[in-house]
Amino acid sequence: MDKFYSYTDFLRAINQTSQHDHAEKLLNEIYLDLFLQRLQREQRLEALRNLIDEALEARDESLFKEYADEYVALQAAE
Repeated sequence: MDKFYSYTDFLRAINQTSQHDHAEKLLNEIYLDLFLQRLQREQRLEALRNLIDEALEARDESLFKEYADEYVALQAAE
């Protein structure tokens, strides 16, 4: 899902009438990728919250720090 979509390519596709369907499909693909990325990110955040809780219960400071750092990084990327 690490696709790169060029805004210029998208506009070029829209401006070509024969490419109108291609532009619409490209836009749909972009939205789908964004949706899936968001869903994966939310699932990872939930998993990290659970892992952080488990690390706290186990009093494992190193795991807690590892999971908390990843959680903070994901939050900051939003």
